[in-house]
Amino acid sequence: MPKVVSDAGPLIHLAQMNELHLVKKLFNKVFVTPKAKREVFDEGVKLGHADAQIVGKAIEEGWIDVEDIPKSVASASKRLAEGENVSQADAGTLLLAKEKSAEILVDEKALSDLAKMHGLKAWNTWTILLESLRKGFIEISDVESAITELGKKRHKLKDRQATEIRRAAKFIVSERREIERILPATLSSQSFRRPRLRFQRTGTRRRGTSNPLSHL
Repeated sequence: MPKVVSDAGPLIHLAQMNELHLVKKLFNKVFVTPKAKREVFDEGVKLGHADAQIVGKAIEEGWIDVEDIPKSVASASKRLAEGENVSQADAGTLLLAKEKSAEILVDEKALSDLAKMHGLKAWNTWTILLESLRKGFIEISDVESAITELGKKRHKLKDRQATEIRRAAKFIVSERREIERILPATLSSQSFRRPRLRFQRTGTRRRGTSNPLSHL
């Protein structure tokens, strides 16, 4: 599984939905910068947000790792922030992902687009949910609940965005059902006979000349 460096936003949103565990299922290791940790956990705890406690537990368990930014990356992030008109914290997240040869988890479109320009694979809250749906970790009802839950947290999606997510979720479910329908029939039709061996008239056996994969 790949590694990922996450911005604060997706961790907050997924924790608010009680779906933060999906990040652990999709990635081998999750890194955050100290600035992202302060935003997600330290400030969240001060404000009494329950999602901060969920993220804090993940940090305590060790599957979210707070990674200090190397000095060389810190100086480069300052230049990147000034040149691309993004915050230094966002620039640091992007460059840490490059340093770690990791993917990036961000919700801000501008940062996501910039990350892709730097050759990084970018994820966001909704692609995490849709990929989890594709892998069978959640059901379509969980995606619908997430749309509703975030709306309650003042992160309401635009109607067009919600429609696109629902359409993508329905498409994924239909693909899963088709695979589940086809796979048992395909497996049951397979023949696992041994390949025949040919023999010389003298009775000594020759090596089989048939395709060794023909029985599959």
